[in-house]
Amino acid sequence: MTDERSLFQRLRHAFAIEDAASFEPTEREHAIAEKLCQEVVRRRMTVPALMLLEMSRPLNYLGAQALHFFQPFGTVLVDPGAWETFAGFIERRGSVEYLCRLIEDLEADRPEATDSTKAGTASEASGMSDQESSGVAPSAEESDSKPAGETTD
Repeated sequence: MTDERSLFQRLRHAFAIEDAASFEPTEREHAIAEKLCQEVVRRRMTVPALMLLEMSRPLNYLGAQALHFFQPFGTVLVDPGAWETFAGFIERRGSVEYLCRLIEDLEADRPEATDSTKAGTASEASGMSDQESSGVAPSAEESDSKPAGETTD
């Protein structure tokens, strides 16, 4: 009876899955993930990257194994230690969600995104049309459609 019980105790956590909510990357993993996400945002590939991450969420472990398989080729371009660390990072549950949140946060903090929003709001507040605010002259049809008493400057 003790052999059965010890066997069950040993197998109790054999198929346990890590909780994705308790995922916390190490400092090195965070630095590598942040650098990767900054490149995605800098190249304005946020939407395709998020789509790819969301679609491949169930396959993150297989993707990590592919990274391990292609390590000899990939380390020609990237630091071998960073490649290995990132492959180990992707293996863990919660890493895809962490990458998605990091990309979304970096996209929200991107200065170009906030500047274009402010510029659009400023031109609307001043009552200027999009053509006037961009410096584009009205077309001939628009200037001809004015009443006969008005003159164009």
